[in-house]
Amino acid sequence: MRGVLFFAVTVTVFSSLASPAFAYIGPGAGFAFLSSFLVLIVTFALALFYLVSWPMRYVVRALLRKGPPKGASVKRVIIIGLDGMDPGLARKFMAEGKLPNFTKLAESGTFTSLGTTYPSISPVAWSSFMTGVDPSHHNIFDFITRDPCTYQPMLTSAEIGKASKVLPIGKYMIPLERPKMKLLRKGKPFWKILGEKGIFSSILRVPITFPPEKFNGVMLSGMCVPDLMGSQGMFAHYTESAGRAGVETGGVSRHVEAKDGVIETYLHGPENSLVRDGGEIAIPLRVKIDNAAGKAVIEVSGQKIELAPRVYSPWVRVSFPAGLGIKVKGICRFYINSLAPEFDMYVTPINIDPEEPALPISHPFIYSIYLAKLNGPFGTLGLAEDTWALNEGVIDEDAFLEQAYLLYEEREKMFFTALDKTPKGVCACVFDTTDRVQHMFFRCLDENHPANRGKEV
Repeated sequence: MRGVLFFAVTVTVFSSLASPAFAYIGPGAGFAFLSSFLVLIVTFALALFYLVSWPMRYVVRALLRKGPPKGASVKRVIIIGLDGMDPGLARKFMAEGKLPNFTKLAESGTFTSLGTTYPSISPVAWSSFMTGVDPSHHNIFDFITRDPCTYQPMLTSAEIGKASKVLPIGKYMIPLERPKMKLLRKGKPFWKILGEKGIFSSILRVPITFPPEKFNGVMLSGMCVPDLMGSQGMFAHYTESAGRAGVETGGVSRHVEAKDGVIETYLHGPENSLVRDGGEIAIPLRVKIDNAAGKAVIEVSGQKIELAPRVYSPWVRVSFPAGLGIKVKGICRFYINSLAPEFDMYVTPINIDPEEPALPISHPFIYSIYLAKLNGPFGTLGLAEDTWALNEGVIDEDAFLEQAYLLYEEREKMFFTALDKTPKGVCACVFDTTDRVQHMFFRCLDENHPANRGKEV
């Protein structure tokens, strides 16, 4: 499907469809503990610094920062990006009366189609959107490229390496510095240019913004933010079904057995880089099945979550201990496909916890914490809508759509928060739901598509 960029008044709709290929390739596993070792100290120091130095910083900024241009015709620009939204389909649905608000925008403002990048895929097109240059200048040509040293696939957008300076103490490898993080996208995004001119911007989930850059504004990174494993999203699947266990594309299926209605297993987390050859850290996961009541109780990280089949749990905070009192925390959701005759449960990829981020996923660092405290926990994974779980048959279409809409609601809250807090300047937010839904359901536009046989389209 070829994407096309189009504008509708202040609504910017980007047409670029995220390719699912290699969606599990991340910037490198084992990053979490190297970063988390200093998180408590750094977070406390930052909070203390911001509190003590706020009056002085306010005065210095007021004296040195350029003010916004005077006599501007508009005080605020709002950009809403809909990843994967095609103007041809938009026109079709508008004509059918299915997009009345878009119709009002088109009638009251400007609606036109613009060209897009080549190739017309999300990381390339959004990089051009933010920098105003073509791929030969911003250096993003796809989701992945090859490592020239190993010829293995790697992300084009970001690189995360281990700390080069460590202090060996017995089995422990104590990092003496933060892991090296590098944004591989070139060019200067427009919000950085605006910031240099004294114009504040709130930027939410624009793709290819990880790791976040410093500028005069706030940012929450989007597409290509890794999960806690350092990948682009690895689900977990627990099932009593025989023959299903093993590594699958985008996740791992594990065979479990209920004994007297209780399943004892493990939730697997990141590699323990704090220990020499530490391997993955796994924490106990217990499920008590109550078939009579039609529900189960999930026990993990000292919490008990009561859950009925085919309902997503709230975000659950999970903690992985590495030793020496060091822990890294993430969040995930649980979804029970069935209790009987065979137990079957899906666990989303473990997202970086926005309240205690193992890596900076926002600018400033505390911005994700602020959003989580204000609106509750939210998905931070760049490709959070789990297309791989649906492809592998771990969840069905209804479960996928419910997950996509839950994530959409989180981002809508963030957008309105940013809109309220940005009376002047630029407020930009990208919604991924359009892209992910089209990836999995575009066939429904063709009733004769072979994948639609026997299905309601």
